[in-house]
Amino acid sequence: MAAIKTREIQYTAQDGSQLIGYFAAPESDTPVPGVIVAPEWWGRNDYTEQRARELAEHGYAALAIDMYGDKKVTTASNQAYEWMMQTFEDPDTIVNRATAALNTLAAQDEVDADKLAAIGFCYGGKVALDLARSNAPLQAVATFHANLSPKAPAQEGQVQAEILVLHGEQDSMVSLDDVESFRKEMQAANVKYDVIIFKDAKHGFSNPLADERAKANGVDLGYNAEAEKQSLEAMYALLARRLA
Repeated sequence: MAAIKTREIQYTAQDGSQLIGYFAAPESDTPVPGVIVAPEWWGRNDYTEQRARELAEHGYAALAIDMYGDKKVTTASNQAYEWMMQTFEDPDTIVNRATAALNTLAAQDEVDADKLAAIGFCYGGKVALDLARSNAPLQAVATFHANLSPKAPAQEGQVQAEILVLHGEQDSMVSLDDVESFRKEMQAANVKYDVIIFKDAKHGFSNPLADERAKANGVDLGYNAEAEKQSLEAMYALLARRLA
């Protein structure tokens, strides 16, 4: 694994919100591909930062992004829901804040701005997908137990990324019907995509703290170690292929 460095980066979105990203990159003499990491609805927490560090160890520069401002985080689902819904009030908020993050990542000296990707977890999966739908210069997008519903359906010629959706068969928050609607959206827009469905996996399957969060909040989440492992392997295979 590569030696890495980390730092926080402050940036401002179009709506004036002050955002604080967590940047991790390998110690490298040459610029490397960049990946934004969009968090679950809990905010830019330790889990998101861990995923950014892992990406750096694999040779990518990663920015765990802040979608709520001032790197606000919570472990309470009612607070997370409130903050998430605030980003839905204006239909442009999510894409504007994610675009600011992507531009910030691309501007770092460590980053090859021609090789960019995005990954996202739950709410962050929607962030990554809506960014891709907005014609952002992304080579790849991978989502884990994501909200798949679009701000507006993808249009042909407006999605540059190859998209990988990693979904749990037992997800009670995003149904298999939702997955089918996503497939139809991608096919209609002629987007290169793949969906991998993990048997016996619930919403939140990639997060080792999902069971604890589920118990504390009375929500239907569940960690699945095998699905986590296989989904990360699929993500890294996509990044290796598209960002080579």
